[in-house]
Amino acid sequence: MMSGESEKICNGLVNDSCKEGASKSNNDDVREVNDMLQNKSMDDKDIRSVCANCGKEGNDVNNICNKCKMAKYCNAVCKKVHKKKHKKECEEYIKLAAEKHEEELRLAAELHDIELFKQPPHLEDCPICFLRIPCAEAGGKYYSCCGKRVCSGCAHAPVYDNQGNQVDSYKCPFCRTPWPETDEEIVKRYKRRIEVNDAQAIYNLGNYYRVGMRGYPCDYTKALEYWHRAGELGYAEAYGNIGNIYHAGKGVKVDKKKARRYYELAAIGGSEVARCNLGGREEDAGNMKRALKHYMIAVRSGYPDSLERIKGLYTNGHATKDNYMTALQSYQEYLSEIKSTQRDNAAAAREDYRYY
Repeated sequence: MMSGESEKICNGLVNDSCKEGASKSNNDDVREVNDMLQNKSMDDKDIRSVCANCGKEGNDVNNICNKCKMAKYCNAVCKKVHKKKHKKECEEYIKLAAEKHEEELRLAAELHDIELFKQPPHLEDCPICFLRIPCAEAGGKYYSCCGKRVCSGCAHAPVYDNQGNQVDSYKCPFCRTPWPETDEEIVKRYKRRIEVNDAQAIYNLGNYYRVGMRGYPCDYTKALEYWHRAGELGYAEAYGNIGNIYHAGKGVKVDKKKARRYYELAAIGGSEVARCNLGGREEDAGNMKRALKHYMIAVRSGYPDSLERIKGLYTNGHATKDNYMTALQSYQEYLSEIKSTQRDNAAAAREDYRYY
């Protein structure tokens, strides 16, 4: 038997416990349980949904709060009864979700900029002289017989056989295949290159559809189809063309967001033209620092228009003297990599072989 003093103490503890329990409603207990369940991994298949109002468990507890999408109920009645108690919690869920979404967008933007402002690798070297092919379109020539892009110097230089004798100049300087004489032969060669996923051949065929040449009709839909395929294979200029189509609305509705997205894909892939265009758009928007970043990347790749743009930023006080000097040095380094006597001779002989 308990002493009178012990009995009073025990009764006091029981009473205090009862009061504490009375201060906490059943709904509060249910909410705590539900919160615990919600915080567990959704991959745990043993977790069963719990009604935030009545505590019912089961797979049929799937009537969720329309606002926060977090609280679950077994039916509309429980949702309505619990509405007032859930209001504050619901607002907190929504606030946290918004903050999480903003953070995700910020991180995505940071990752995107890291990729966008990365210096792309330079174009391939000439397969004959092994010097870096200039970025200027006239700096190299594509041959559909072998799928090689040869620099302007090697394309213009005399062709020799394996005995050192000069042969007919109307042959591919790489594989010695005679030049095609008809559109039919050109198309036939392109088809062979396309069968082996030659990105530039696919891109060029898209260009034929864009203007309607070599027997192909003018068809922007087909042009886009081939450019998408070329872009996926790594030919950056194809994405630049897609950007131009959406920017101008030729064959498609004008869509500046899509245009910008494809310009960015082209720039990331190494298109100096697309890179300079992006710099111009940033400059127009007043984002001079971003514009300068684009121009600096393009000038390192050898694009002379970007050097002039940087000069303009410096003149107008949006770039420093060091920025401009760095750009000049970068362009000189590029020239030192691409210049050769053979290329100079080609440029002197033919205007369409000027490579810088």
